[in-house]
Amino acid sequence: MSTATTTESKPQQKAPAGERVADWADGRLGIYSLAKANMRKIFPDHWSFMLGEIAMYSFLIIILTGVYLTLFFHPSMNEIVYHGSYAPMHGIRMTEAYASTLDISFDVRGGLLIRQIHHWAALIFLAAMFVHMMRVFFTGAFRKPREVNWLFGFLLFVLGMFTGFTGYSLPDDLLSGTGVRFTQGAILSVPVVGTYISMFLFGGEFPGHDMVARFYSVHILLLPGIMLGLMVAHLILVFYHKHTQFAGPGRTNNNVVGMPLLPVYMAKAGGFFFLVFGVIAMISALFTINPVWALGPYRPDQVSTGAQPDWYMGFAEGLVRVMPGWEINLWGHTLALGVFIPLTLFGLILAVIAVWPFLESWVTGDKREHHIAQRPRNSPTRTGFGVAWITVYFIGLVGGGNDLWATHFHLSINSITWFVRIGFFAGPVLAFIITKRICLGLQRRDAEKVLHGRESGIIKRLPHGEFVEIHEPLGQDQLHTLTAHEQYAPAEIGPSVDENGVERKVGPTQKLRAKLSKGMYGEGNQIAKPTAEEYKEITSGHGHH
Repeated sequence: MSTATTTESKPQQKAPAGERVADWADGRLGIYSLAKANMRKIFPDHWSFMLGEIAMYSFLIIILTGVYLTLFFHPSMNEIVYHGSYAPMHGIRMTEAYASTLDISFDVRGGLLIRQIHHWAALIFLAAMFVHMMRVFFTGAFRKPREVNWLFGFLLFVLGMFTGFTGYSLPDDLLSGTGVRFTQGAILSVPVVGTYISMFLFGGEFPGHDMVARFYSVHILLLPGIMLGLMVAHLILVFYHKHTQFAGPGRTNNNVVGMPLLPVYMAKAGGFFFLVFGVIAMISALFTINPVWALGPYRPDQVSTGAQPDWYMGFAEGLVRVMPGWEINLWGHTLALGVFIPLTLFGLILAVIAVWPFLESWVTGDKREHHIAQRPRNSPTRTGFGVAWITVYFIGLVGGGNDLWATHFHLSINSITWFVRIGFFAGPVLAFIITKRICLGLQRRDAEKVLHGRESGIIKRLPHGEFVEIHEPLGQDQLHTLTAHEQYAPAEIGPSVDENGVERKVGPTQKLRAKLSKGMYGEGNQIAKPTAEEYKEITSGHGHH
């Protein structure tokens, strides 16, 4: 006889829909494991790290507004007679590109605001990248292992310049056409290949019939695609290496002190994105930029008054404007040095900036990883070079707007030209010397504060009648911050004769490295920081006064 047993099972409670979706995604993508491993990563908390985020958010705004504008813009150089909403342009021949820009500005709902946001976001994007790169440069955050990320950021900045140039050339108005004409002249100055590049780029003699269409493809597809890839790679490396952190108690090259990525950092980043978007939208609503309707369509026989490039291209144009019109003839060909030399200088300056991390690593011989950011004062030579480069840039920018300086301040354009010519050579030298002296002075002040404490402002009269100021000893955290930096010893070539009396061969690269190292870290280039023995000797038994 057999008995059958039955087991009653209670019906399982159905999981919420959101949980089921999360389980489904995690089972196929591994999102939970990835998030658990990475979302609690620690990031240092310092306001200067937000500069890079301004650039990233501006880039996102550019993409969002750019997608909207592509729906209404016609990248064609076919000529039509305008009969749109803007009455002053009725009956004027113009390209479809210019006409569609007018339509976006006057007929598309929100079109003018989106155009303004797109243009202002581009300017702020490049400005934020410029300041972000300077923060990285002055704090030495480009050192190992971040040299490749420095190159990514540098390429983003350069590609951003050319993306901006192709963007403001698309409306085919008189201002943008003048800028394109300038660029075509610069291309023609390149020996041997300049003519071929110009014919390829413009599809024939300037301005051709394909310029806007080709610039449009480059502006919305090629350059943004490369920049998006570079930005993703840049962020991956930032996430992998983490931000550098400034010296402080408990902070070393082997740890990170800060806030977790989720939820603290993500909440701050989300709020900051809307803040950046709001500020850009407010600027765009209040301040008009690039009013193409006031300039008219481009005509090769006209040049708009006060034609200025956007600020990031002003340096290159300024060098060309102030360069003497030198020309030489070689083998029956004319070489326009007045254009070619400034463009070559522009490229060389950018190249030095790009390879600086590798140059500094070679000079110092330091192959260690660095995650502690330097205070600019503790690297006077590098800081001096950075300020000198910024000085050169802004002097060139004055040259790029020499006509506006002349008209607005009632100056002679020849005087401005000579100011830029002299300032291009004298300005960076003076900036370097002054910056370096300021950095050394700040180092001396730090050393005094370490040894004697902070001036309290309290005056005390001693029994024998002498008046002294009371100095307050610094806390351990302040002492650590002021003395945590490393100081490199200059590289030495060594004896020219070895232990056997045989003359040792010293290559030119070794001599150059030793000379550069002495110039950066030799006597007079850094103030020796106080040692522990000096601190104990001056503070033992006598106190701070």
